[in-house]
Amino acid sequence: MATQACPSTAAPSGPLVGYRVLELGSTAAGPFCTRLLADFGAEVVKIEAQEGDSIRELGETVDGKSLYAASICRNKQIISVNLRTEKGRNILKRLIASFDVVVENFRPGTLEKWGFSYRELTNIKPDLVLTRVSGYGQSGPYSARPGYGVIGEAMSGLRHLIGDPDRPPSRVAIPLTDYITGLYAALGTMMALLSRERTGEGQCVDASLLESAFSFMEAHVPAFEKTGNVSMRSGPRLPNSAPNTLFPTRDGTHIHIAALADAVFRRLATAMGQPELGTDPRFVSQAARNQNEAEVEALIAQWTLAHDAAELKSTLEAAEVPATTIYTIADIFDDPHFRAREMLVRAPDDDLGEVTLAGIVPKLSRTPGRIRWSGHRLGQDTREVLRELANLTDGEIDALQAEGVVSCDPQKAAQ
Repeated sequence: MATQACPSTAAPSGPLVGYRVLELGSTAAGPFCTRLLADFGAEVVKIEAQEGDSIRELGETVDGKSLYAASICRNKQIISVNLRTEKGRNILKRLIASFDVVVENFRPGTLEKWGFSYRELTNIKPDLVLTRVSGYGQSGPYSARPGYGVIGEAMSGLRHLIGDPDRPPSRVAIPLTDYITGLYAALGTMMALLSRERTGEGQCVDASLLESAFSFMEAHVPAFEKTGNVSMRSGPRLPNSAPNTLFPTRDGTHIHIAALADAVFRRLATAMGQPELGTDPRFVSQAARNQNEAEVEALIAQWTLAHDAAELKSTLEAAEVPATTIYTIADIFDDPHFRAREMLVRAPDDDLGEVTLAGIVPKLSRTPGRIRWSGHRLGQDTREVLRELANLTDGEIDALQAEGVVSCDPQKAAQ
């Protein structure tokens, strides 16, 4: 199961080379936003508290190394500064002037309490882009509430649609809304930088967990306003697109078949050995199939139950009908397409030697992104960054460390 090795050089590449990003905050949405920027060449410095980002406590570990942090903190320099202290905040002030972007995901008002409102930040760096990720946004009656992605997801209406209709709403076993919001935050950051290129002015980017999840409900907004309809969970089925659901196989697994388009359905009917279904008035159009959803699904299930999953995949692929079994991560590591597309990348890791990480998305033909290293240890780059960007001497850094204002990785200090 060979995976694609990342280039041996650690030189940055990609369209964001030359931009410098400072990451504040913790867990998934903010760090995912900056991970995307770092993948495409931005120089990202992440500030962590002495206890470390809570993301380091999530997921699997090997020899004490967080594998989640190895991925979401990749391509970043990691420094540890206690921003709850005045001296820690003074260090932040010294750093700000060197950065194009600050990404933070504290509760609204936290930066202001510390003396880092956007106006105060722009007194230090006039054209700064400040990207703010929060539960409910920087304004509105809920803005001061603590927020997590799953809470925003529940309030957005999106969670109501996940799962089976005969049981409570389910969830995806990842912080889905954090990732959605991280994508929006990265997009907003890039739009703000493009605007700065034209105008010379920075701005605030306000990305809300609640609103990011809600944006995926766009089809349901006009539908409710005009019809009063409240959609319900539909399990593996996508409503109004029959057939588009899971079907059982002879060997006890399932295959998802998406034959919603009329031409694709006719190809499916031929592959089933029942081409007449393609002209049957009950199934001749998508609208007709939607009206007779249970009947068409029963006929397809009768066919799939007579065959093993591998045979069905081969038959449907030959017929150009979109279909697949449900992959596990083990299936992904065995699949040649993931390897060919460089979606399994062996990255150098200072603790484990090497670790396989998910590859770069999207692919750019002229300025592709690159994984240069996996996530560093807490405080691994504190000394180097404070020397270079805050103009502190080793003696000053040692004194700050003795006071508990900064933390330097002991393994790095010994090198």
